Amino acid sequence: MNDHSLFTFLDLAGTFAFAFSGAVAARDRGLDWFGVIVIAFAVACGGGVLRDLCIGAVPPAGLTDWRYLAVAMAASWVTLTARTLVVRLAHPVTFFDSLGLGLFAVTGAQKALIFGHNAEVAVLLGVVTAVGGGVARDVLLNRVPVILRREVYASAALVGAVIEVSGERLGWVSSGRTWAALMACFALRYLSLRYKWNLPRSLGHDGSGSGSDK
Repeated sequence: MNDHSLFTFLDLAGTFAFAFSGAVAARDRGLDWFGVIVIAFAVACGGGVLRDLCIGAVPPAGLTDWRYLAVAMAASWVTLTARTLVVRLAHPVTFFDSLGLGLFAVTGAQKALIFGHNAEVAVLLGVVTAVGGGVARDVLLNRVPVILRREVYASAALVGAVIEVSGERLGWVSSGRTWAALMACFALRYLSLRYKWNLPRSLGHDGSGSGSDK
């Protein structure tokens, strides 16, 4: 599989993973079919659209490539029709959100590098691509965005993006660094939820915890 094919595969896989997590969250909030599809598409493509606008890749792929909408609708259809399968999955939103986070952290950084941006921009846009969909989901569902809580979320995406960009600069084999970055981000996010790892709170003047870290 060449670099372009690998990028496309990972980007569409991330789209499905985030769309699935968004569709499950929307279904659990009692939205109708149209609402589920809208949330799924916003979660799947929100970060990618923002990334493309930042790097000048316009119009954004998420709005012009029919495959992104098709994948989001497929994830919505699975969520709405295969209810038994979804229920059997242990914590489906957590699993697919973690998977999508890793996939988009990698592809976001890759695309910024492809468009000739430096390492700092690539890392930043890798994080933006990864967390943008989750922010869109939480805002649309009237929840506090996960990156504003104490959970390891944006920092996991940062680790994945740094590994991808550093590996590219050091000349690592593209497929090797990509899978290493993906698995590092996914593992850090998923294990942090499983074992309740959190970043420390900042301390207020009275010594009590206040605010939250990401």
